[in-house]
Amino acid sequence: MSLKTFQFSLSNLRLWLSLLAVTWLLASLGLGWLVNSLLIIVGLLLLAPVLVFFGFRWWLQHNLVNDHCPVCGYEFSGLNNTQLQCPNCSEQLLVQQRHFQRFTPEGTIDVTAVEVQVQSLED
Repeated sequence: MSLKTFQFSLSNLRLWLSLLAVTWLLASLGLGWLVNSLLIIVGLLLLAPVLVFFGFRWWLQHNLVNDHCPVCGYEFSGLNNTQLQCPNCSEQLLVQQRHFQRFTPEGTIDVTAVEVQVQSLED
């Protein structure tokens, strides 16, 4: 074991001993509540990002919709209960009940064209 390694390990040990001494001093003075409060705050700061990450993933799984555009058939993703535009045909779409629907303003009548076969009267 070299002298530099020994000095390095003593410097780390000095930090932990200092922390232990301060904690013991605060606990002996009746300030244990302060130490407990600091430990709780540090624990929450470490736990909060993990909870936020998993909460966001859960929310995204329940609100991200992957469907086809009803006009052009292009498949893309959108958030549930939002209004968006198809990136392929620029049609305004509404995402409801995990499906894309055409957005039509109130008073608009949406019709579907049907091809009719022409017959001549002479036949």
